[in-house]
Amino acid sequence: MKLTCMFSFILLFGAAGLVVFIHLQDPEEIIHQQTPGMRYNMESQPPKKDCSPSRYQEGKTHGKADDGFPVGPQRPSLQTMQQRRLRKHPNPDRKLVVMKGLQRNGWGGRFPRMHKRRRRFVLKKSPVRLEVNETSIRLPMLKMEDVDDVRWRSLYKTQRERKQIMKDTCSKYKSNSKRIVTPYHVSRIFVEDKYRVLYCEVPKAGCSNWKRVLMVLNGLASSTNAIQHNTVHYGNYLKRLDGFDRKGINHRLSTYTKMLFVREPFEKLVSAFRDKFEHPNNYYHPVFGRPIVSKYRANATKEALRTGSGVTFPEFIQYLLDVHRPVGMDIHWEHVNRLCSPCVIDYDFIGRFETMEEDANFFLHLVKAPQNLTFPRFKDRHSDEERTTTQITKQYFQQLSPSQRQRSYDFYYMDYLMFNYSKPFEDLY
Repeated sequence: MKLTCMFSFILLFGAAGLVVFIHLQDPEEIIHQQTPGMRYNMESQPPKKDCSPSRYQEGKTHGKADDGFPVGPQRPSLQTMQQRRLRKHPNPDRKLVVMKGLQRNGWGGRFPRMHKRRRRFVLKKSPVRLEVNETSIRLPMLKMEDVDDVRWRSLYKTQRERKQIMKDTCSKYKSNSKRIVTPYHVSRIFVEDKYRVLYCEVPKAGCSNWKRVLMVLNGLASSTNAIQHNTVHYGNYLKRLDGFDRKGINHRLSTYTKMLFVREPFEKLVSAFRDKFEHPNNYYHPVFGRPIVSKYRANATKEALRTGSGVTFPEFIQYLLDVHRPVGMDIHWEHVNRLCSPCVIDYDFIGRFETMEEDANFFLHLVKAPQNLTFPRFKDRHSDEERTTTQITKQYFQQLSPSQRQRSYDFYYMDYLMFNYSKPFEDLY
């Protein structure tokens, strides 16, 4: 009897101790141990840099669309929480700060630093699920006074045709792709909330000037001419769609006008090569140039191996077509259908670099932008150099063998098909 009572007492004592132990534990710690999650540092993060010689963004390799973690019903991301705090304490001089930044060699002012705090967020992995091209064309309707305008009606019809071609291509070639929106799919989409615009950035297709336009629409500057290159790419004033939580992403994808601008793939490729390899560049030459010279140039000099400068176009194409590349892909020559995922994101407006001024100003007209705002025509980088044209592109591709030209066309075949570009050479099949 005494033994039984003693055993019962020990069990009760142990149970009481366990209850006290659980009570004293941080519930967030317990959840963190049971559920895969991520830690976010509440410090300000370095800005993402695009379309410019940046050590962090240019040359950034990309995985497949489903490599990123799914967007779940998570707490607001770091960027969103900072924006909410700024709204609680609005800065009436924000525009003035930006304009002052424009005068300081193109560098914009920075927002106040957040207090250093560490906090854990538990991410539930339930992605945003959207049907591929599930919605009808949501292009804003023409104004009543524009309905009888032949030019506006023609541009509107062109948009419908481009959208249909893209949709048909996706249905034919991407029918088995995952219909899930992940942070990867929206990582290159910029948000302009005032005019409800989403813009997917495609390097070498007018992205710098489009970001200037978004800054003006957002009230950050009065004119695109006043915004210098460094402010566009290093100021970090524009919001990205992957900076919002699941609800914010879904809401904007469903209600905002989504647009992207594309460019003839070979011409875009030559433009990127001329920009990154034919001019001094302290990122592309060592990161891409050195491994390219090392692998594809016979009897390379020590100087070329050391600096990575002087990469030729045939050497660059060898790297591009090599399934065992010595260094990964870069956003400047990545496929547009991978950068912007048009078979997952239902874009409403598809502009072309070749008809940039007409398409861009038509888009601004549709979203009811200020009438004095037009798309800038100036060349953003190497302004004294001729733009990459069809003729210049052919001169570069004439350095290649017919087999290399064919393989290059095959490499960008989906972009040619999806955006309805003609074959650049007659001997291609």
